[in-house]
Amino acid sequence: MSLTDLGAEVVKLLPPEAAHKATVRALKAGLGVPLREPEHDPALAVTLPKSGLKLSSPVGLAAGFDKNCEVPAAMAKFGFGFVECGTVTPRPQPGNPKPRLFRLTEDKAVINRMGFNNYGLDYFVRRLKAYRGAVPIGANVGANKDSTDRIADYVTGVEAVAPHADYVTINISSPNTPGLRGLQDRSSLEALLSACGKADRAGKPVFLKVAPDLDETAIADIVSVVKKEGAWLAGLIVSNTTLSRPETLQSGHKSEAGGLSGAPLFDLSTDVLKQFAGALDGAFDLIGAGGIASGADAYAKIRAGAQAVQLYSAMAFEGPGLVQRIHHELLHCLHADGCGYISDMVGADL
Repeated sequence: MSLTDLGAEVVKLLPPEAAHKATVRALKAGLGVPLREPEHDPALAVTLPKSGLKLSSPVGLAAGFDKNCEVPAAMAKFGFGFVECGTVTPRPQPGNPKPRLFRLTEDKAVINRMGFNNYGLDYFVRRLKAYRGAVPIGANVGANKDSTDRIADYVTGVEAVAPHADYVTINISSPNTPGLRGLQDRSSLEALLSACGKADRAGKPVFLKVAPDLDETAIADIVSVVKKEGAWLAGLIVSNTTLSRPETLQSGHKSEAGGLSGAPLFDLSTDVLKQFAGALDGAFDLIGAGGIASGADAYAKIRAGAQAVQLYSAMAFEGPGLVQRIHHELLHCLHADGCGYISDMVGADL
């Protein structure tokens, strides 16, 4: 066991939110951080066709870990091919009352109802400007809970972060801000995409992050609006956390309110990803998220239509060494299929 993974085991003894804060503080101090980004096998390199993002690895860090853009360069050194920070809102906000983060250890899952707790755009943008990492950085923007005009909040966010990020994510799928997911409805989404398209004056790739709790009609509506009003979008991130609770959950925390992530989300999010991939037919980039804890999981997302993937929750159980393990397992999957490059397997199961 490496010192980094040993530290992760020690941190797990703390309550979940305290453990997260301790981890970020340690990373800011340089504790346990590798000296440099690792070199990746060229077989894992991908270029997302519409956004043009060039990634040395398809495995990225999902939003939620580094809400305030404090440690993106440190996380890049663990092997991520790209890092996404946020969600950030225009004004600082404390988020929902504690406790609001729960480990479901028996289920390899997490439930959170954090509520977009963050230091606000001013702090976030200062940190974003200071980023000097070697991998692309994304900025995930949201709306304040008490906002009277949430679309205006997204416009403000996009305008502020786009000049300094490699890509921007519009997060309308968190279940922890009341009413936020309503922006996925047809009329609201049309208005949102129209406004944000005008706000991206820097011309950076913009992704829309959607929920996994979508039926076929909702998916068809989103696809229709994206093709009509969001032709300027680079793509979609599929998906956020789920409000559903599979009957297989064993943890005593399984009834806590909030979004469920981790292993139980994998099948649901991968199915929704595959539906979006089939409906969009390569017209937009797709990033798969939800339940990834192994190279086989990442490989399944890619075969389902994702050009790249993101993870976060699994690190709470596996430690940051998980990223390099996934790389090794991805290469094994490629060799087993007699394929030379991961990009050749995008959508293989469609």
